[in-house]
Amino acid sequence: MTDLFAIAHERLAQAVEGRSWERDPEDAADPSTIQAMQIALHIPKQQPPQRHHLLEAAARAAVAVCLDERAGADFEDPEHGYFARAIDTWYRHRIRKVTRRARNAAWDQVQALPGVTIDDTARAFIPSAVHEVPRELSKLQIAGTDLPLEEPGPMRPGVVLFVNASLGMSAGKVAAQVGHASMLFAGHQSVEWARGWASKSFPLQVREVEKGLFDEHRKHPNAITVVDAGFTEVEPDTATVCVLLRSV
Repeated sequence: MTDLFAIAHERLAQAVEGRSWERDPEDAADPSTIQAMQIALHIPKQQPPQRHHLLEAAARAAVAVCLDERAGADFEDPEHGYFARAIDTWYRHRIRKVTRRARNAAWDQVQALPGVTIDDTARAFIPSAVHEVPRELSKLQIAGTDLPLEEPGPMRPGVVLFVNASLGMSAGKVAAQVGHASMLFAGHQSVEWARGWASKSFPLQVREVEKGLFDEHRKHPNAITVVDAGFTEVEPDTATVCVLLRSV
């Protein structure tokens, strides 16, 4: 039997190997080259999620789409080929993500679009050209995703995404950045390690820390760092998130 998870992981690993946004092919004159993964964040007015929980759900949803078995399908497969082709096209261009706020009926409506939902809090969708975003998604607001910082509690062993809090990024911007981080991290692990992580629904923690502590974590030899292209909120070549697998 074909190991679709292994194929999806191999495609992700190849996509993130030596990745640099400066070398990603993109042509403003050709809209098809401007690709993005959309992430809907469920932020009800009455009982919004805690910020760190929202960010963790977004990071888990992004990597879950990349390692979904449908992402490992043959491109010509009549049932799931569309899913695999969409991700492969995105991998071949700049790895953009766009986060949007959803609530009430709008949140329910986007559940029918191809993607993965985590904890009824974030849903990541298969990527598309930005001018071809499904109507149910395009009508969701990009603004209005911010939530206050809070203390998430004691740190646990496992995958930890450290965010440079000194940058003052909105929750929506951070959600996109931790989505980058989770997929980069998974692509740098062995397929069997990634399979075990996936079997537990990609548990991870997001910690927004001051710059000194962020820089300290970045120095770890096994740290994987997201460097942003600087289209929104931060300057180009800004380190936004680093990922570590902590044993204690």
